[in-house]
Parts: sequence; structure tokens; C-alpha cells
Amino acid sequence: MLQRSLLIIENDQAQLRALGDSFAVAGWRVVEACDARSGLEAWERERPAIVLAGPRLGNLTGVQLLHVLRQRDPDAVVILLDPPGGVRSAVEAMQLGAADVLVEPLEPDELLVAADQAYEPARMRQRHRAVAARQAEPAGLGALGSSPRMRAIAAQVRAMAEGNAPALLLGESGSGKGWIAQMMHSLSPRARDAFVEVNCASLTATFLESELFGHEKGAFTDAKSAKRGLFELAHGGTIFLDEIGELAAELQPKLLKVLESGRFRRLGGTQEIAVDVRVIAATNIDLEAAVSAGKFRADLFYRLAVLPLTLPPLRERGRDEIADLTFSILDELRRRHGRGPSSITPEALALVLRFPWPGNIRQLRNVLERVVLLSGEIEELRAEHLPAELRSAPDSSPSSGSEADADLSLAEAERLHIGRVLARCGGNRLQAARVLGITRSTLYKRLREYGLERVGRAS
Repeated sequence: MLQRSLLIIENDQAQLRALGDSFAVAGWRVVEACDARSGLEAWERERPAIVLAGPRLGNLTGVQLLHVLRQRDPDAVVILLDPPGGVRSAVEAMQLGAADVLVEPLEPDELLVAADQAYEPARMRQRHRAVAARQAEPAGLGALGSSPRMRAIAAQVRAMAEGNAPALLLGESGSGKGWIAQMMHSLSPRARDAFVEVNCASLTATFLESELFGHEKGAFTDAKSAKRGLFELAHGGTIFLDEIGELAAELQPKLLKVLESGRFRRLGGTQEIAVDVRVIAATNIDLEAAVSAGKFRADLFYRLAVLPLTLPPLRERGRDEIADLTFSILDELRRRHGRGPSSITPEALALVLRFPWPGNIRQLRNVLERVVLLSGEIEELRAEHLPAELRSAPDSSPSSGSEADADLSLAEAERLHIGRVLARCGGNRLQAARVLGITRSTLYKRLREYGLERVGRAS
């Protein structure tokens, strides 16, 4: 996570100390500089999340410093202080990309609120760059995300990839089981050989048996010639059996034999064929329950489940995990289609994070691909680019109102209302303050009083 660090550049020593103390008390790591030259040196050394610069900084004005910083890093987040009446410089600063321009004199907490607001897009850009860097790794597992749980899953996938024992991937439809199977193959010693995938629910038992094990000429009416099955084609590599829970009962003993001996007969054949194949299976059903119900062989289940791995659905993943996944998919889609947004606004990300995603990663990917294909040459994905079902989805933050609210105290009701408005505004403090009809500094005080400082953030 991008650290809440701030570089303050200010000629007035008393003002510099006062600002530094104020931000330090609010939890920021503060670096101070008294002129433009030392400020630029400190920026190169520290690369803070935000730069706060006064109007005159020795040999440069604040606007000139902004121009230099944006040349060195187009994503540099800079807040400028402007003296009263500095309208021209304020307009120029905003045109150059200043995150905010605050005109003195300021309300006590106005700077803290402005820095807090500017920190969100800065952190999102840093996260996006980190995701892109992880995706560039040869293994590709960086796309899983950086949370402790997803790093643990990535480590488990790497360990599982090294062996030859069967692996069983469990999880809801769309949770990424097929992608994990491909990653396991690409990380394994078998990576140079074939990766063959078959859906066990897509064919009748006879045709699936022919697909898996092949058939001899005349084995059935349309068998005009002999055919090699997918196990033969996957020799030396990996076969991925998706929806293994739907495998017909009459094929289960034959699959068990392949797993135990590496041998099988083609449909209609008498000669045994030996293969060296790593089997990865996946299912979205409870195989243990299927075994108890007599729908799946217990011995086959235990043979498949030597190395089990359960993938969590999106609704059980943390906000950071879903945000990382969103950035990862957007980067992959941009490379595939040659266009697409390179960033996403906090408001749009808030809509993504609060949606329940019953179709899991597959549904998220489909939504994002639709945006990429239909929104033209956009550079930034905004809330209006997302489909109506996301924009109108109920807020998953505290309940949007019930009879129980009538029993709340005035302070509790105010806390609940502020939390709802802030979450609905995607964490945008300025927008929430406008909706509530209060100043940003008043909102900031209320957030601290009610412990709501992190509501609506992609944390």
C-alpha cells in the first residue's frame, strides 16, 4: 500500500513547522523543505504520495515547481497554496494538473481534507502500477493480487505445480479454476508439452469416452476410422477435466484406472495404451456430498483430491483483492484489444467493489470487456461507463434504511447517514460534503468523531 507520506515545501519557517506538525498529528509521514531546490531533492529521494507547496519557493514559484514535477512524473500529486487574489496562477496550476489549489486564508482542517482527498487517486495509480508489474512476471500469478490470502494461494499453486499427483480445484463457477489449471501447467516441468482441456458435462457418456480415450474403427456407427483420445494427445503434458462432478458413472472406473496405472483402452479396443499425463480436475459442486449420495465414486474422489485447492468467490474476497483483480483484467484487456482505459476513478471502483458479482471473475471480466469494446478510446474508466446493473445495485455498506433506525440516538443516526452518503459517493469527501450540505472541514471532523475515516475507500 502507498504510504501516507507528504512533502511540504514552504519558505516561511513558522508556517512550515505548523503545517508539518498538523499533518504529523493526523498520521502522515512528513518531509519538510524550505525552498524549491531542496524540495526537488527531497522528492527524488523520498517519492512521497503528495507534495504540498507554497506560492513562492525561493528561485521558483509554486506553479513553476508543479511544472517541473509533472515533467519528471506525470502522475505526481501536487497541492498548491495560493495567496488571496491569485486567480490566474490557480487556473494555470489546474491546467498543469494540480490535484488542488487552496487559497489562503484556510479553514483549520481544509488542508488535511484536501490531502486526504488527493491521496485516494494517488494510491489507486500506485496499486495499478504494482498490478501491472506483477502481471509482467513470467509466472503470471501476480494477477491473483497482493493480499496475504491470495499470496498464500499463489504459493500453493507454485508448490502444486512441481508434482505429478492429481490436483482438484474447487470453487464456484467463474472463480478462476481454469486459469489456475493453466498456471499450474505453465509452472510445471510439463510446460513444454500439451495442455488439453475438456468439459465433462458437455457431451454424452459415449462421446465423452471417445473424446477422452479415443476409439477404434467400427466402435460405433459413425466411427469410420480409429481416433486418438485426449489422454493420448496430452501425453507428457497436462489434461484438465473441468466439471468433473458431472462425469458419467460408467466413465468413473475407467478414469480411476488411468489415474492409478496410466493405462486405458480405446473405445472398442483390446490393446492397453500407456500415457504419462498429469490430471487436474475442477468442480463447482460438493464432491463429498456427491459421494455420500452415491453419485460419485469415493475411491475416485480420494484419488483426485490428493492436492485440493479451494478458490474463494468474489463476494468473500477483500476489497483490495477485488481492486487488484479489476486492474489486472483491465491491463490484460488493453493488451488484447489494443485500447482501453489505463486508470479507473474512485467512484467507478467503488461501484465495482460494492457489487455482489454472482458470476464471480467471469462476470467481472465480461463487464470490463464490454466497457473496453463499447466505450471507445477512453483513457479513464468512469462510473458512467459501467452498465446500469452496477450503477443501480444496492449499497452493500450499512443497511440503507429500516424500521430499526427509529431506535437510534441522534448521534447514531447522523453517523449512519454520513456513512451511507460517503459510501454512495465512492469515498469522495468533497462530493459527500456537498450532498450533506456541510463544509469539507466539518465532514472531516465528523468522520474522525464517528470513526468513519475509511468508509468508501478501496482499502
